[in-house]
Amino acid sequence: MNTSRLFDFFKGDKYLWIVVILLSIFGIIAIFSSTEILSYKKETSLFFYFFKHFVIVILSLAIAYFVQLIPYQYYAGIWKLLLPLSVVALIYAMFFGGKINEAGRWIEIPVINLTFQASDLAKVALVLFLSRFMSKNQEHIKEFKRGFFPMLAVVGVICFLIFLENVSTSIMLFMMAVVMMFVGRVNNFHLFGLLAAMALCVFLAVTIMLKVPDEYLKIGRLRTAKTRIEHFGGDKEMLYQVKHANIAIANGGILPNGPGNSRQKYFLPNAFSDYVYAIIIEEWGLFGGVIILVLYLVFLYRIILIVLNSPRTFGALVALGLGLSIVIQAFFHIMVNVGILPSTGVTLPFVSMGGSSIFFFGFALGIIISVSKSVENDDLGKAPKNESYIEELEQQISVL
Repeated sequence: MNTSRLFDFFKGDKYLWIVVILLSIFGIIAIFSSTEILSYKKETSLFFYFFKHFVIVILSLAIAYFVQLIPYQYYAGIWKLLLPLSVVALIYAMFFGGKINEAGRWIEIPVINLTFQASDLAKVALVLFLSRFMSKNQEHIKEFKRGFFPMLAVVGVICFLIFLENVSTSIMLFMMAVVMMFVGRVNNFHLFGLLAAMALCVFLAVTIMLKVPDEYLKIGRLRTAKTRIEHFGGDKEMLYQVKHANIAIANGGILPNGPGNSRQKYFLPNAFSDYVYAIIIEEWGLFGGVIILVLYLVFLYRIILIVLNSPRTFGALVALGLGLSIVIQAFFHIMVNVGILPSTGVTLPFVSMGGSSIFFFGFALGIIISVSKSVENDDLGKAPKNESYIEELEQQISVL
Protein backbone atom coordinates (compact mmCIF):
# COMPACT_ATOMS: atom_id res chain seq x y z
CA MET A 1 0.00 0.00 0.00
CA ASN A 2 1.52 3.31 -1.06
CA THR A 3 1.43 6.48 1.04
CA SER A 4 -1.48 8.10 -0.82
CA ARG A 5 -3.67 5.02 -0.36
CA LEU A 6 -2.74 4.84 3.29
CA PHE A 7 -3.87 8.44 3.80
CA ASP A 8 -7.07 7.70 1.89
CA PHE A 9 -7.76 4.87 4.32
CA PHE A 10 -7.67 7.30 7.26
CA LYS A 11 -10.55 9.62 6.41
CA GLY A 12 -11.17 13.01 7.98
CA ASP A 13 -8.52 15.08 9.74
CA LYS A 14 -5.33 13.17 8.95
CA TYR A 15 -3.30 15.21 11.43
CA LEU A 16 -5.43 13.84 14.26
CA TRP A 17 -4.77 10.31 13.06
CA ILE A 18 -1.03 11.01 12.92
CA VAL A 19 -0.97 12.52 16.42
CA VAL A 20 -2.88 9.60 17.93
CA ILE A 21 -0.71 7.01 16.18
CA LEU A 22 2.48 8.72 17.38
CA LEU A 23 1.15 8.90 20.95
CA SER A 24 0.19 5.23 20.74
CA ILE A 25 3.71 4.30 19.58
CA PHE A 26 5.20 6.22 22.50
CA GLY A 27 2.79 4.38 24.78
CA ILE A 28 3.61 0.93 23.42
CA ILE A 29 7.35 1.53 23.93
CA ALA A 30 6.81 2.95 27.43
CA ILE A 31 4.53 0.07 28.45
CA PHE A 32 7.07 -2.52 27.30
CA SER A 33 9.67 -0.85 29.50
CA SER A 34 7.58 0.01 32.57
CA THR A 35 5.76 -3.33 32.99
CA GLU A 36 8.94 -5.31 33.64
CA ILE A 37 8.45 -5.37 37.40
CA LEU A 38 4.71 -6.07 36.97
CA SER A 39 5.49 -9.08 34.80
CA TYR A 40 7.87 -10.36 37.47
CA LYS A 41 5.29 -9.95 40.25
CA LYS A 42 2.55 -11.62 38.21
CA GLU A 43 4.97 -14.34 37.02
CA THR A 44 4.15 -13.73 33.38
CA SER A 45 6.23 -13.28 30.27
CA LEU A 46 8.01 -9.96 29.79
CA PHE A 47 6.06 -9.60 26.54
CA PHE A 48 2.63 -10.38 28.02
CA TYR A 49 1.58 -6.82 28.90
CA PHE A 50 3.32 -5.47 25.82
CA PHE A 51 1.21 -7.63 23.49
CA LYS A 52 -1.93 -7.05 25.55
CA HIS A 53 -1.52 -3.29 25.32
CA PHE A 54 -0.62 -3.52 21.62
CA VAL A 55 -3.82 -5.46 20.88
CA ILE A 56 -5.92 -2.97 22.88
CA VAL A 57 -4.38 -0.05 20.96
CA ILE A 58 -5.14 -1.74 17.62
CA LEU A 59 -8.71 -2.42 18.72
CA SER A 60 -9.09 1.19 19.84
CA LEU A 61 -7.93 2.46 16.44
CA ALA A 62 -10.31 0.00 14.79
CA ILE A 63 -13.15 1.37 16.93
CA ALA A 64 -12.21 4.90 15.85
CA TYR A 65 -12.17 3.86 12.20
CA PHE A 66 -15.60 2.20 12.26
CA VAL A 67 -17.19 4.93 14.40
CA GLN A 68 -16.04 7.64 11.97
CA LEU A 69 -17.83 5.80 9.15
CA ILE A 70 -21.16 6.77 10.76
CA PRO A 71 -22.22 10.41 10.26
CA TYR A 72 -21.92 12.15 13.63
CA GLN A 73 -25.53 13.36 13.40
CA TYR A 74 -26.72 9.84 14.17
CA TYR A 75 -25.25 10.12 17.67
CA ALA A 76 -27.50 13.08 18.52
CA GLY A 77 -30.28 11.15 20.21
CA ILE A 78 -28.16 8.51 21.94
CA TRP A 79 -27.83 10.71 25.04
CA LYS A 80 -31.40 9.76 25.96
CA LEU A 81 -30.17 6.22 26.46
CA LEU A 82 -26.67 6.90 27.75
CA LEU A 83 -27.48 9.60 30.32
CA PRO A 84 -29.83 7.57 32.56
CA LEU A 85 -27.64 4.50 32.00
CA SER A 86 -24.54 6.40 33.15
CA VAL A 87 -26.32 7.64 36.30
CA VAL A 88 -27.34 4.09 37.18
CA ALA A 89 -23.81 2.86 36.42
CA LEU A 90 -22.22 5.54 38.63
CA ILE A 91 -24.53 4.69 41.55
CA TYR A 92 -23.92 0.97 41.07
CA ALA A 93 -20.15 1.47 40.91
CA MET A 94 -20.27 3.54 44.10
CA PHE A 95 -21.82 0.72 46.14
CA PHE A 96 -20.94 -2.47 44.27
CA GLY A 97 -18.01 -1.53 42.02
CA GLY A 98 -14.80 -3.51 42.15
CA LYS A 99 -11.92 -2.05 44.13
CA ILE A 100 -8.89 -1.12 42.01
CA ASN A 101 -6.31 1.10 43.74
CA GLU A 102 -8.86 1.62 46.54
CA ALA A 103 -11.35 3.15 44.11
CA GLY A 104 -14.86 1.70 43.97
CA ARG A 105 -15.67 2.97 40.51
CA TRP A 106 -15.08 -0.09 38.31
CA ILE A 107 -17.83 -2.30 36.95
CA GLU A 108 -17.09 -5.81 35.76
CA ILE A 109 -19.06 -7.18 32.83
CA PRO A 110 -19.97 -10.84 33.48
CA VAL A 111 -18.76 -13.65 31.19
CA ILE A 112 -16.10 -11.58 29.39
CA ASN A 113 -14.65 -10.29 32.72
CA LEU A 114 -13.99 -6.83 31.27
CA THR A 115 -13.96 -3.93 33.72
CA PHE A 116 -14.85 -0.38 32.77
CA GLN A 117 -15.18 2.98 34.50
CA ALA A 118 -18.69 4.34 34.73
CA SER A 119 -17.21 7.84 34.43
CA ASP A 120 -16.13 7.07 30.84
CA LEU A 121 -19.73 6.35 29.93
CA ALA A 122 -20.81 9.52 31.74
CA LYS A 123 -18.33 11.63 29.73
CA VAL A 124 -19.84 10.57 26.41
CA ALA A 125 -23.41 10.95 27.70
CA LEU A 126 -22.75 14.44 29.09
CA VAL A 127 -21.02 15.67 25.93
CA LEU A 128 -23.84 14.41 23.71
CA PHE A 129 -26.51 15.88 26.00
CA LEU A 130 -24.89 19.33 26.24
CA SER A 131 -24.18 19.43 22.50
CA ARG A 132 -27.71 18.50 21.51
CA PHE A 133 -29.39 20.68 24.13
CA MET A 134 -27.45 23.80 23.19
CA SER A 135 -27.74 23.27 19.44
CA LYS A 136 -31.49 22.71 19.77
CA ASN A 137 -32.24 25.54 22.22
CA GLN A 138 -30.17 28.45 20.98
CA GLU A 139 -33.20 30.76 21.11
CA HIS A 140 -33.53 30.14 24.88
CA ILE A 141 -29.87 29.63 25.71
CA LYS A 142 -29.53 33.02 27.44
CA GLU A 143 -32.45 32.31 29.75
CA PHE A 144 -31.88 30.76 33.16
CA LYS A 145 -34.97 28.57 33.48
CA ARG A 146 -35.19 27.21 29.94
CA GLY A 147 -31.55 27.46 28.97
CA PHE A 148 -29.05 27.30 31.80
CA PHE A 149 -30.83 25.43 34.59
CA PRO A 150 -31.46 22.11 32.75
CA MET A 151 -27.76 21.89 31.86
CA LEU A 152 -26.72 22.91 35.37
CA ALA A 153 -28.90 20.15 36.87
CA VAL A 154 -27.47 17.40 34.64
CA VAL A 155 -23.85 18.55 35.02
CA GLY A 156 -24.32 18.86 38.79
CA VAL A 157 -25.72 15.35 39.22
CA ILE A 158 -23.06 13.68 37.05
CA CYS A 159 -20.15 15.58 38.60
CA PHE A 160 -21.42 14.99 42.16
CA LEU A 161 -21.75 11.23 41.65
CA ILE A 162 -18.24 11.07 40.18
CA PHE A 163 -16.81 13.41 42.85
CA LEU A 164 -17.56 10.97 45.65
CA GLU A 165 -15.30 8.33 44.08
CA ASN A 166 -12.99 10.31 41.80
CA VAL A 167 -12.43 13.97 42.65
CA SER A 168 -10.03 14.69 39.78
CA THR A 169 -12.33 13.23 37.10
CA SER A 170 -15.28 15.27 38.36
CA ILE A 171 -13.18 18.45 38.20
CA MET A 172 -12.04 17.67 34.65
CA LEU A 173 -15.60 16.92 33.57
CA PHE A 174 -16.83 20.17 35.11
CA MET A 175 -14.11 22.15 33.30
CA MET A 176 -15.08 20.53 30.01
CA ALA A 177 -18.76 21.37 30.56
CA VAL A 178 -18.01 25.01 31.42
CA VAL A 179 -15.96 25.51 28.24
CA MET A 180 -18.69 23.85 26.17
CA MET A 181 -21.33 26.15 27.65
CA PHE A 182 -19.15 29.20 27.08
CA VAL A 183 -18.69 28.29 23.40
CA GLY A 184 -22.40 27.42 23.21
CA ARG A 185 -23.24 31.06 24.06
CA VAL A 186 -24.64 30.53 27.54
CA ASN A 187 -25.30 33.77 29.44
CA ASN A 188 -21.93 34.89 30.82
CA PHE A 189 -23.53 36.13 34.03
CA HIS A 190 -24.92 32.66 34.71
CA LEU A 191 -21.65 30.99 33.75
CA PHE A 192 -19.36 33.18 35.85
CA GLY A 193 -21.83 32.96 38.72
CA LEU A 194 -21.52 29.18 38.51
CA LEU A 195 -17.72 29.42 38.53
CA ALA A 196 -17.75 31.70 41.56
CA ALA A 197 -20.16 29.39 43.41
CA MET A 198 -18.07 26.34 42.49
CA ALA A 199 -14.84 28.00 43.64
CA LEU A 200 -16.49 28.83 46.97
CA CYS A 201 -17.80 25.27 47.34
CA VAL A 202 -14.38 23.78 46.59
CA PHE A 203 -12.72 26.11 49.09
CA LEU A 204 -15.22 25.21 51.81
CA ALA A 205 -15.06 21.49 50.99
CA VAL A 206 -11.26 21.41 51.16
CA THR A 207 -11.20 23.47 54.36
CA ILE A 208 -13.74 21.22 56.06
CA MET A 209 -12.03 18.09 54.75
CA LEU A 210 -8.70 19.14 56.24
CA LYS A 211 -10.27 19.94 59.61
CA VAL A 212 -12.48 16.87 59.98
CA PRO A 213 -10.86 13.75 61.56
CA ASP A 214 -10.21 10.86 59.17
CA GLU A 215 -12.72 8.55 60.84
CA TYR A 216 -15.55 10.79 59.65
CA LEU A 217 -14.43 10.75 56.00
CA LYS A 218 -15.88 7.38 55.09
CA ILE A 219 -17.76 8.40 51.95
CA GLY A 220 -16.05 7.41 48.70
CA ARG A 221 -12.40 8.43 48.51
CA LEU A 222 -12.60 11.62 50.57
CA ARG A 223 -9.98 10.31 53.00
CA THR A 224 -7.60 9.60 50.10
CA ALA A 225 -8.23 13.08 48.68
CA LYS A 226 -7.45 14.64 52.07
CA THR A 227 -4.17 12.73 52.34
CA ARG A 228 -3.02 13.83 48.89
CA ILE A 229 -3.91 17.46 49.54
CA GLU A 230 -1.98 17.41 52.83
CA HIS A 231 1.09 15.91 51.19
CA PHE A 232 0.90 18.35 48.29
CA GLY A 233 0.59 21.26 50.70
CA GLY A 234 3.77 20.21 52.49
CA ASP A 235 2.11 19.36 55.81
CA LYS A 236 3.53 15.85 55.69
CA GLU A 237 6.38 13.97 54.08
CA MET A 238 6.23 13.77 50.29
CA LEU A 239 4.17 10.87 48.93
CA TYR A 240 6.24 7.86 47.89
CA GLN A 241 5.11 7.94 44.24
CA VAL A 242 5.58 11.71 43.94
CA LYS A 243 9.10 11.41 45.30
CA HIS A 244 10.12 8.76 42.77
CA ALA A 245 8.38 10.62 39.92
CA ASN A 246 10.56 13.62 40.73
CA ILE A 247 13.64 11.41 40.74
CA ALA A 248 12.66 9.94 37.36
CA ILE A 249 12.31 13.40 35.83
CA ALA A 250 15.61 14.53 37.36
CA ASN A 251 17.34 11.47 35.88
CA GLY A 252 15.95 12.22 32.44
CA GLY A 253 18.23 15.08 31.51
CA ILE A 254 17.76 16.81 28.17
CA LEU A 255 18.65 14.17 25.58
CA PRO A 256 17.20 10.62 25.47
CA ASN A 257 18.77 7.93 27.63
CA GLY A 258 17.13 5.27 25.49
CA PRO A 259 14.01 3.09 25.86
CA GLY A 260 14.26 0.61 28.71
CA ASN A 261 16.83 2.62 30.69
CA SER A 262 14.44 3.85 33.36
CA ARG A 263 15.44 2.97 36.93
CA GLN A 264 12.40 4.41 38.71
CA LYS A 265 10.08 1.95 36.95
CA TYR A 266 11.21 -0.50 39.67
CA PHE A 267 9.97 1.83 42.42
CA LEU A 268 7.06 3.84 41.00
CA PRO A 269 3.66 2.24 41.67
CA ASN A 270 1.61 2.16 38.46
CA ALA A 271 4.52 3.51 36.42
CA PHE A 272 2.77 2.14 33.32
CA SER A 273 -0.39 4.20 33.92
CA ASP A 274 -0.49 7.00 36.52
CA TYR A 275 3.17 8.03 36.08
CA VAL A 276 3.98 6.99 32.53
CA TYR A 277 4.93 10.57 31.57
CA ALA A 278 7.65 10.60 34.24
CA ILE A 279 9.00 7.30 32.86
CA ILE A 280 8.97 8.72 29.33
CA ILE A 281 10.99 11.74 30.47
CA GLU A 282 13.47 9.48 32.29
CA GLU A 283 14.00 7.41 29.14
CA TRP A 284 13.55 10.06 26.44
CA GLY A 285 14.74 13.11 28.37
CA LEU A 286 13.27 16.58 28.11
CA PHE A 287 13.26 15.98 24.36
CA GLY A 288 10.66 13.22 24.68
CA GLY A 289 8.63 15.11 27.25
CA VAL A 290 8.36 18.14 24.96
CA ILE A 291 7.36 15.95 22.00
CA ILE A 292 4.48 14.47 24.00
CA LEU A 293 3.39 17.94 25.08
CA VAL A 294 3.55 19.26 21.50
CA LEU A 295 1.50 16.32 20.21
CA TYR A 296 -1.34 17.15 22.61
CA LEU A 297 -1.13 20.83 21.66
CA VAL A 298 -1.39 19.88 17.99
CA PHE A 299 -4.39 17.69 18.89
CA LEU A 300 -6.03 20.68 20.63
CA TYR A 301 -5.23 22.95 17.68
CA ARG A 302 -6.86 20.57 15.21
CA ILE A 303 -9.93 20.35 17.47
CA ILE A 304 -10.19 24.15 17.50
CA LEU A 305 -10.00 24.23 13.69
CA ILE A 306 -12.77 21.63 13.44
CA VAL A 307 -14.95 23.64 15.84
CA LEU A 308 -14.38 26.90 13.95
CA ASN A 309 -15.07 25.35 10.55
CA SER A 310 -17.90 22.98 11.45
CA PRO A 311 -21.06 23.77 9.46
CA ARG A 312 -23.35 22.67 12.31
CA THR A 313 -23.52 23.68 15.97
CA PHE A 314 -24.09 20.13 17.20
CA GLY A 315 -21.01 18.80 15.40
CA ALA A 316 -18.84 21.66 16.64
CA LEU A 317 -19.88 21.15 20.27
CA VAL A 318 -19.48 17.36 20.12
CA ALA A 319 -15.95 17.69 18.72
CA LEU A 320 -15.14 20.35 21.31
CA GLY A 321 -16.45 18.33 24.27
CA LEU A 322 -14.85 15.03 23.34
CA GLY A 323 -11.60 16.74 22.34
CA LEU A 324 -11.44 18.64 25.63
CA SER A 325 -12.13 15.49 27.63
CA ILE A 326 -8.94 14.03 26.11
CA VAL A 327 -6.73 17.13 26.25
CA ILE A 328 -7.73 18.20 29.78
CA GLN A 329 -7.00 14.71 31.09
CA ALA A 330 -3.63 14.72 29.31
CA PHE A 331 -2.58 18.00 30.92
CA PHE A 332 -3.83 16.87 34.34
CA HIS A 333 -1.64 13.78 34.03
CA ILE A 334 1.38 15.82 32.94
CA MET A 335 0.95 18.39 35.72
CA VAL A 336 0.63 15.64 38.34
CA ASN A 337 3.78 13.94 37.05
CA VAL A 338 5.84 17.14 37.20
CA GLY A 339 4.50 18.10 40.64
CA ILE A 340 2.19 20.99 39.74
CA LEU A 341 -0.95 19.19 40.94
CA PRO A 342 -1.56 16.68 43.76
CA SER A 343 -1.42 12.99 42.88
CA THR A 344 -4.70 11.99 41.23
CA GLY A 345 -4.25 8.65 39.45
CA VAL A 346 -5.21 10.13 36.07
CA THR A 347 -3.90 8.23 33.04
CA LEU A 348 -2.31 9.73 29.92
CA PRO A 349 -4.70 9.37 26.93
CA PHE A 350 -3.51 7.03 24.16
CA VAL A 351 -0.26 6.38 26.10
CA SER A 352 -0.96 4.81 29.51
CA MET A 353 -1.82 1.14 29.79
CA GLY A 354 -5.52 0.51 30.17
CA GLY A 355 -8.56 -1.17 28.72
CA SER A 356 -11.95 0.51 28.70
CA SER A 357 -10.39 3.99 28.90
CA ILE A 358 -8.42 3.40 25.68
CA PHE A 359 -11.59 2.13 23.99
CA PHE A 360 -13.37 5.31 25.11
CA PHE A 361 -10.60 7.42 23.57
CA GLY A 362 -10.97 5.46 20.34
CA PHE A 363 -14.73 6.01 20.33
CA ALA A 364 -14.29 9.72 21.02
CA LEU A 365 -11.68 10.02 18.26
CA GLY A 366 -14.04 8.32 15.81
CA ILE A 367 -16.82 10.84 16.44
CA ILE A 368 -14.37 13.77 16.19
CA ILE A 369 -13.08 12.41 12.86
CA SER A 370 -16.67 12.06 11.67
CA VAL A 371 -17.24 15.76 12.44
CA SER A 372 -14.01 16.67 10.61
CA LYS A 373 -15.29 14.77 7.56
CA SER A 374 -18.44 16.92 7.61
CA VAL A 375 -16.19 20.00 7.46
CA GLU A 376 -14.48 18.61 4.36
CA ASN A 377 -17.84 17.73 2.78
CA ASP A 378 -19.15 21.22 3.49
CA ASP A 379 -16.15 22.71 1.69
CA LEU A 380 -16.97 20.46 -1.28
CA GLY A 381 -20.68 21.34 -1.15
CA LYS A 382 -21.64 17.80 -0.08
CA ALA A 383 -22.84 18.54 3.46
CA PRO A 384 -26.61 18.17 4.12
CA LYS A 385 -28.50 21.44 4.04
CA ASN A 386 -30.66 20.52 7.02
CA GLU A 387 -30.54 18.12 9.91
CA SER A 388 -34.24 17.38 10.29
CA TYR A 389 -33.51 13.66 10.47
CA ILE A 390 -31.88 14.25 13.86
CA GLU A 391 -35.35 15.02 15.22
CA GLU A 392 -36.65 11.77 13.71
CA LEU A 393 -33.78 9.79 15.27
CA GLU A 394 -34.46 11.30 18.70
CA GLN A 395 -38.15 10.38 18.43
CA GLN A 396 -37.27 6.80 17.48
CA ILE A 397 -34.87 6.46 20.42
CA SER A 398 -37.48 7.93 22.80
CA VAL A 399 -39.88 5.15 21.84
CA LEU A 400 -37.33 2.45 22.76
